[in-house]
Amino acid sequence: MATTNLQSKKSGYSPELDDGERASRDEITALQTKRLAATLARVYENVAHYRKAFDKAGVKPADFRQLSDLKNFPFTVKTDLRDNYPFNMFAVPREKLVRIHASSGTTGKPIVVGYTKADIDTWSELMARSIRAAGGRGGMIIHNAYGYGLFTGGLGVHYGAEKLGCTVVPISGGMTERQVQLIDDFRPDIITVTPSYMLAILDEFKRQGLDPRQSSLKIGIFGAEPWTNAMRSEIEHSFDMDATDIYGLSEVMGPGVAQECIETKDGLHIWEDHFYPEVIDPETGAVLPDGEKGELVFTSLTKEAFPVIRYRTRDLTRLLPGTARPGMRRMEKVTGRSDDMIILRGVNVFPTQIEEVLLATDWCGGHFIIELTREGRMDVMTVLAEARPGSWNSSGLTEQTDLVTHHIKNTTGIHAIIRAVPPDTLERSLGKARRVFDKRPKE
Repeated sequence: MATTNLQSKKSGYSPELDDGERASRDEITALQTKRLAATLARVYENVAHYRKAFDKAGVKPADFRQLSDLKNFPFTVKTDLRDNYPFNMFAVPREKLVRIHASSGTTGKPIVVGYTKADIDTWSELMARSIRAAGGRGGMIIHNAYGYGLFTGGLGVHYGAEKLGCTVVPISGGMTERQVQLIDDFRPDIITVTPSYMLAILDEFKRQGLDPRQSSLKIGIFGAEPWTNAMRSEIEHSFDMDATDIYGLSEVMGPGVAQECIETKDGLHIWEDHFYPEVIDPETGAVLPDGEKGELVFTSLTKEAFPVIRYRTRDLTRLLPGTARPGMRRMEKVTGRSDDMIILRGVNVFPTQIEEVLLATDWCGGHFIIELTREGRMDVMTVLAEARPGSWNSSGLTEQTDLVTHHIKNTTGIHAIIRAVPPDTLERSLGKARRVFDKRPKE
């Protein structure tokens, strides 16, 4: 299994920090205060939504004097961005934009975000910093399997990798057989991809009779969806590589807002010279002290085109002191979202909790979906879990699935029906994995 010490087994990591990464905690705090004051003044002057929201809350940019004052300013939520579709949240004239990205819009109008040339430069620098923190170095080959296009993942990684001096293979998502062929032929050092799709790539390696542990891959940078340390162990052991977590979202910048450092792998260091994080109680909105788990909120500090103030990400985590980068706080690996929580018979559970249990077995390959249905007045959770090749038998693994059902009941209080399905049965995700299918009748 890949190591977690300063000298990674395959990557040969050695630290090379930029000025921001070397800054002390006091220096970061002073910089955040200065940049946040300027950002609040600029959005109040240039973005009608923020001017109206600040006025309604009874606050002015001049009311901000120290970081703790930010709690008096209103939150920004996803509906605010959709209501101002397409360009009304921009703080610069549309003509100043050099790029536009957008969400898929599957639940309504898409979220539209824009970048000036300076924004692209900042994003590229932060992605280069993130890749370097993950163990990447100039001259390495990066197999970039994040999606290109309106999704920020592919191009975000691409520009950062080029900034670092890497050779980029812009494969994007899909065509899994070709992905494996190019990994085998081009011998990349790094792969950037969603963790769920990495499992599909792993399956394809095995289907082609290739030993993933003999691949050239030294480093994986995985993000865009919650994933567990159990999945990390699965990937690291299967490929003999170092698997690190990256965090970002289009509304805040894209990938590269925070990155796990290869020498510690103990949570993601937030690039706090460019983003100010808070963790709040999802119900009350109160700011929680560092160390307490809640909903992650971000305020951008350096974005020109699309600054965001106290954006509620809905991601659940907690803030911790810096380690590999002492001046930058860490965020714990995201364990779920406040809006994808499953509430079943009064009990809350996240898909990652189910994943942890499944990956602890020796028969489940990591692919699973959760179906929520209703029988009479009772909600029912059914988990379809794909068996590993060689584990499937005519009994349907009922003895093994019963053990998982029992364990989930004991650890979460939820009774889940676990059904094993044969290998290669469940549809593979080419991007973010869709884990939950809610088939309950709508009230």
